[in-house]
Amino acid sequence: MRILSRKGGKEDYYYLQHSFRKGTKVITKEIYLGKKVPKNINKIREEFKRSLKKDLYERLEKIKKDFQSQWKRMPESARNRELEEISIAFTYNTNAIEGSTITLEEAREIIQNRISPNKPLRDVKETDRHSKVFLNMLKNKGDISNKLLLKWHGDIFNETKEDIAGEYRNYPVRVGYYIAPDWKDIKNLMKSLIDLSNKKNNGNPVELSAIIHYRFEKIHPFGDGNGRIGRLLMNYILWNAGYPMLIIEYKNRKSYYKALMGNEEDFLKYFLRRYLAVHGKKEKKTKN
Repeated sequence: MRILSRKGGKEDYYYLQHSFRKGTKVITKEIYLGKKVPKNINKIREEFKRSLKKDLYERLEKIKKDFQSQWKRMPESARNRELEEISIAFTYNTNAIEGSTITLEEAREIIQNRISPNKPLRDVKETDRHSKVFLNMLKNKGDISNKLLLKWHGDIFNETKEDIAGEYRNYPVRVGYYIAPDWKDIKNLMKSLIDLSNKKNNGNPVELSAIIHYRFEKIHPFGDGNGRIGRLLMNYILWNAGYPMLIIEYKNRKSYYKALMGNEEDFLKYFLRRYLAVHGKKEKKTKN
């Protein structure tokens, strides 16, 4: 999105312009600002951005309505089975992204049948604990807080990473080429993140979940386990807003990591593409 000027006689006329790709076409939209750039240009830019996303928001709202309609029709026993299946898939993929050796079928055996495979005990315990935290998370309707995030982390890692479980880091960390913020800044950074998460009428929840996830990963508040807590956090936002959740699949980890290494706008575009690719298909099926 950029501000440009055009000459009209001796006068300059200012416009706000945005170009985006839709399929194979590049579409350009613009609005007239006047003979000078208004002081409230940031507000105008945000309103223009929202107007450009009208079709997207309508589609996301349709996904939500279809999901809620189907979910309410399901008997409670069927809902519980579905949540367990989501728990298995989510737990397997989120742990696999972080290097767990547990396969999808082994995750099912651990979670459903309480059968432990011949794999590292750490991976087995983190599979079991993550599933329990995820299912308990879905029962919680409260605001996001430091206490909640620390509890998730502690409950997952208190047997495998006892020295850091349930605590924000108090030392520097590096993730590849990325150097996370100074640990002394974590308290303030997390306060801003949590305040944004809980702010009412804060735009579309799908966009919010992506932004919060991205910023959480950039803060990197824990010594380890940030990816798993960050993906729990994004799904907590989606679920409590009535939207279907999103599983970042292990097979798509490279594009996911690449998006996280970019800027926030790029990650948001990636996230929305993935969300619509998964849930947009279901949306189309309901039309047929």
